[in-house]
Amino acid sequence: MQPRLASLGSLLEEGQVPPVRIINQSNRHFPLRLLLLWLLLGVGIAFTFLSMYTSLCVTEQAVDIPIARSRIQQCFQQSNTVQSWIRTRSSLLHEMNDKELFWRASFVPKIEKYPFDRTPKIAFMFLTRGPLPLAPLWEKFLKGKEKLYSIYIHSLPSYQPKFLRSSAFYGRQIPSQVAEWGMMSMCDAERRLLANALLDISNEWFILLSEACIPLQNFTTIYNYISRSRFSFIGAFDEPGPYGRGRYNLQMWPEINISNWRKGSQWFEINRELAVNIVQDTFYYSKFEQFCRPDCYVDEHYFPTMLSMKSPHLLANRTLTWVDWSRGGPHPATFAETDINDELFKTILHGGTCMYNDQHTDLCFLFARKFAPTALDHLLQHSSKFFGF
Repeated sequence: MQPRLASLGSLLEEGQVPPVRIINQSNRHFPLRLLLLWLLLGVGIAFTFLSMYTSLCVTEQAVDIPIARSRIQQCFQQSNTVQSWIRTRSSLLHEMNDKELFWRASFVPKIEKYPFDRTPKIAFMFLTRGPLPLAPLWEKFLKGKEKLYSIYIHSLPSYQPKFLRSSAFYGRQIPSQVAEWGMMSMCDAERRLLANALLDISNEWFILLSEACIPLQNFTTIYNYISRSRFSFIGAFDEPGPYGRGRYNLQMWPEINISNWRKGSQWFEINRELAVNIVQDTFYYSKFEQFCRPDCYVDEHYFPTMLSMKSPHLLANRTLTWVDWSRGGPHPATFAETDINDELFKTILHGGTCMYNDQHTDLCFLFARKFAPTALDHLLQHSSKFFGF
């Protein structure tokens, strides 16, 4: 080392300084910084996707850590199993438009036997403008039967429900649009309800109800009545008068002949097969949208006509919802608190006979309308006597 040092000293004394290679200390660390930056970016992206994924798996009820951890573990465990395809969505909110929703809801299993335990449920679908004033009566009716039903609500988009978390109606609002009476938008709302309900593979029967509807029997009676029926309950009558065939438009021919024209109640109960038929239909829909205008009252004719042409063998050709048209006018009678008595329900429940699985029965109606909000307290007080719950 000494000679080299001496030599360098000599050179310095003589002014002959060798070229010096300047090393930028920051450049020496640049690859390490870049690697660290990419590593942090990758971790951030992975965390974002993990958060999005787990948020889909953890339900609104999973508010404490042990439950949330259980939900996340369950989600990962089921990601590659049949459970990931049939898992019930915790939230009814989505960003699909109607075209996307109907396409998704029209998926039909080709093998009839399910490869998992499936408890068939009733989907109660409420078509309303806003509040459900009779909800407490329905909650009493539904209590203890949570595994046998689902609820869906279609209201005005501007309406914000205020149900408590403990309510059966909490979080059951679907993405909705304005629906006008007598217009095709009313049928669109009904199809929207059916499509959202079809996303739950456990829903087997679909009942359309209004905010003024009430149940006339206890849950077990209604479930057994519907589940054991070989037919779906939707009216499809060939009415020759001005309110039936008189509403037919000749421009629907030849796809829809006047002999195919049917009329029925808007309030129906149908099985899963018919629900899919309604949701996936574009052929008949276009004809009704174009030629069944307000005076035609499309909600009374579209489903009855279409289903009677496609699946007449599945229709009981009657409704399960009782209404009183005896007072005249375009709307049925409304019942307030002063109308609620034994005589009213005797008339409803024992007013005649009908066919059930090709046999005569006096149990013809399971629901009734229209009941005013003022009737609620009286209905609740006497529900055991009137309805058995």
